[in-house]
Amino acid sequence: MIDAAQAQDSCARLVELASKAGADAADAVAVEAASESVSVRLGDLEDVERSESAEIGLRVFIGQRSATISTSDFSDAGFAEICERAVAMARLAPEDPYAGLAPEDMLASGGAAELDLADDAEPEPAAIKARALEIEEAARAVPGVTNSNGASAGFTRATRALVTSHGFSGAYDSTSHSLSASMIAGEGETMQRDYDYRVGRHLSDLPPPESIGKSAGERAVARLNPEPLPSGAMPVVFDPRVGGSLVDHLLGAMNGMAIARRSSFLLDRLEEDLFAPSVRIVDEPLRPRGLRSRPFDGEGLPTASRALVENGRVTGWLLNAASARQLGLSPTGHAARGTGGSPGISASNVHVEAGVLSPAELIADIEDGVLVSELIGQGVNGTTGDYSRGASGFRIRDGAIAGPASDFTIAGNLIDMFRALTPANDLAMYRAINVPTMRVDGMTIAGK
Repeated sequence: MIDAAQAQDSCARLVELASKAGADAADAVAVEAASESVSVRLGDLEDVERSESAEIGLRVFIGQRSATISTSDFSDAGFAEICERAVAMARLAPEDPYAGLAPEDMLASGGAAELDLADDAEPEPAAIKARALEIEEAARAVPGVTNSNGASAGFTRATRALVTSHGFSGAYDSTSHSLSASMIAGEGETMQRDYDYRVGRHLSDLPPPESIGKSAGERAVARLNPEPLPSGAMPVVFDPRVGGSLVDHLLGAMNGMAIARRSSFLLDRLEEDLFAPSVRIVDEPLRPRGLRSRPFDGEGLPTASRALVENGRVTGWLLNAASARQLGLSPTGHAARGTGGSPGISASNVHVEAGVLSPAELIADIEDGVLVSELIGQGVNGTTGDYSRGASGFRIRDGAIAGPASDFTIAGNLIDMFRALTPANDLAMYRAINVPTMRVDGMTIAGK
């Protein structure tokens, strides 16, 4: 596997060849990854998977025309071929008034921030298998667990590099360790399933494997014998592992490409109070060991922490170079790019800051409500904000968890939901999107 310096050198060679082939401007991104995972079920080895991939993508510009192409052939002959093909494709492409590299005067410079994204130690396959077995053993030991969908552990090492023809060159390495389990409780028609998982840049970022297994088993058992919910309006409390999806919908609506297409429910709402004044949502691309940390964006611009929501208001859009030109604004360092296609837009490590109430205090005044621990389906309209998703979780009665509930739908509109959102104080920072327990009053429940 090549290291960051070698990936950077490959990108530089490809950009140079593209310029010689007739490109007015070009950039190249290389991604190489090697991963290994082990899955077990009922104490037996079920699957061992080892994968390695290396790909480099080239984007070229001929005036306002552009084309992208990628290859896994890193040879000189392979590079020469894709440069010729990319330039020929660009000459035939339609003109795009917003096409082009990021502004040269905004490019990241100096050394990349030290984000500690790579774990020096690489586990042996036997150690990965031992973790998977340990997870499942702990899960199956939970009283009430009757079967296993399996447990797994894995490790990935990756390298990413980006070079542009107008002066940017950067690369970084990263790793990730993963643990997961899915367990079954009950028998026959009463069976319930649940899971738990954890991903971290360093092995030391993860909890003990047995804690993941125990959590998966306990979650499955807690869902036994669910009761139907009545239909009507009631408070909905989102467990942190599903509450992040609300923030994900917000990020999609803040995407500059959606704003430029006028297909966002946040259009023309920058001056509105969308959340309570105390709600603050932050993007932290430079967080050490963050799952989405990155020293530069997909176009070579520097990244920096930013409040996405401050005093209850959205602070602006997430922009790459193309959407910024279309909207007459400056790019924000949120370009995201793989080896194929033009840059998209993505936030990094995002979190909702903790509130002042504990989860118990947050639900203490709820006479009848529901805690959602799982969401099903994709019933969200990004243009209108209309929200409707299948769910399961736990009934709340008289300020306390009363028992499991399933087969119901929660519905509302994201604008109204954001305005009614109250975060608890139990924020934990180990996901890509981290949120505390969050309460949203006035949602509509469709039960039985």
